[in-house]
Amino acid sequence: MGGQELTLPLVIVAAVVDSINPCVFGVLIFLIAFMTKVFKSPNKMILGGLLYSAVVYATYLLLGFGILKLALNANIATAFYWVAALVAIFAGLLEIKDYFWYGKGPTLQIIPGGAERIKLYTSKIEKMEQSHPALLFLMTAALGVLVVLVELPCTGAPYLAILGLLSKGAFAAAVPMLLLYNFIFIIPLFIIIGIAYFGASSETLEAWRKEHRGLMRLGIGLFLLLLGFYMIYSLNPVF
Repeated sequence: MGGQELTLPLVIVAAVVDSINPCVFGVLIFLIAFMTKVFKSPNKMILGGLLYSAVVYATYLLLGFGILKLALNANIATAFYWVAALVAIFAGLLEIKDYFWYGKGPTLQIIPGGAERIKLYTSKIEKMEQSHPALLFLMTAALGVLVVLVELPCTGAPYLAILGLLSKGAFAAAVPMLLLYNFIFIIPLFIIIGIAYFGASSETLEAWRKEHRGLMRLGIGLFLLLLGFYMIYSLNPVF
């Protein structure tokens, strides 16, 4: 693929852009409020937050490995590349639309009913904590897997585009790229957990998210458009 030297910078930028998705922030802020309440102490909340972040990292990483391996082994890398590029462009247009008309019409969001499922699951964890406190961390880990799955429609476009880029090379070369991408993706989780640990309320964090979510969407959208068109151009540059 032309412009192979751009792959690493694109992986880094895509991961940063994906990590500032308001969907991710919204769910995490809700979970911080939940963890602060359930874990009783700031130190336990930190442990729970780190466990949650680690599970999110591992789940996204395994999904990436699985999708990439399937594309390569099934010899559909080129078709997958085109699908990823077109999805990036379409998702970019939707994200830009949300900057001007937030939430109106088609939009990238967690799966329908996903927020309700997360709230239901967290309420069950809270009840279980009272009778089976030893299971609290295990249930928090399971929560991380659930959140990844319900967030995918909202957060998956940048990741899919990067997987499309990486599908043009060897699987072994893609492994460190995916390790790096997913580490960058969870850095904001650490930051928000740290902010909550030092006393910021979930209400303050949520107010900040709502104030800036339009700009987040715009930034993600512009990047996805550029990435999608770059992917198509790189197959057959004409300039």
